[in-house]
Amino acid sequence: MMHIQSDKFNTNEIVRKVPEITLTFWIIKIFATTLGETGGDAVSMSMNLGYLIGTMIFSVVFVGLVITQIRKKKLNSYIYWMTIVATTTLGTTLADFCTRSLGIGYAGGSFLLLVLLMGSLFIWKRTMGSVSVDTVNSPKTEMFCWGTIMFSQTLGTALGDWSADTMGLGYSGAAIVFGTLLLFVAAAYFWTKISPAALFWTAFILTRPLGAVVGDFLDKPISSGGLELSRYLASAVLLICIVSLIVLSEQRAKSNYSTNIDMSVDSDFDENGEYD
Repeated sequence: MMHIQSDKFNTNEIVRKVPEITLTFWIIKIFATTLGETGGDAVSMSMNLGYLIGTMIFSVVFVGLVITQIRKKKLNSYIYWMTIVATTTLGTTLADFCTRSLGIGYAGGSFLLLVLLMGSLFIWKRTMGSVSVDTVNSPKTEMFCWGTIMFSQTLGTALGDWSADTMGLGYSGAAIVFGTLLLFVAAAYFWTKISPAALFWTAFILTRPLGAVVGDFLDKPISSGGLELSRYLASAVLLICIVSLIVLSEQRAKSNYSTNIDMSVDSDFDENGEYD
């Protein structure tokens, strides 16, 4: 979506706990949200465990990964993205449980989750003074961040189902709508003075329904407008894509770091090769 090199989105280089917000970040995020849909459905539907049991399983995984992430002194990309995937799978089963098992419906579930999300961001802002990812470098801030992410992922699932089913857009139509909205957010980042933090969270939220409808498109029956692919196969392919992108981004980061070190050393010597 967007490659961001400015200080507006770059996280603290010393205690950074969020990956650099680049185009690769957004691609991985979309893959992760799609994996959350296929993975969540695989557990609750293909394994016939149901939404409640699936939610309980993913809740334990999510809490365990959040604790692990917070205990880390610096960013570990693999743990970070594992935690993101855990929020998407939990968001899938939790949203389905609320909207279907509890009978709230997509509209009611979306409204409830939107209120919870806005409340989380409001409390975070009032308590810490900022909801920017630049500030995610302490246990307390991380707790607010992961709580907000959890609400946003669950909301995104409900929004995706609502747009595709209730509004009648279908999976491809809903994907086009949310993809277009993401392009508008990207344009707003480059050509407006809207708060970068607001744009980040808007994009973060919108990637979830996009992933939800793409995931449904992959594994839902052909009669319902899907491709009816195996949920297990689709999840495995998405996981491979995510890991591959993380590896590539890590290698690129190391290469850039080595280049910066070399340039820094060279700048310490004058044109005669003497130490300045």
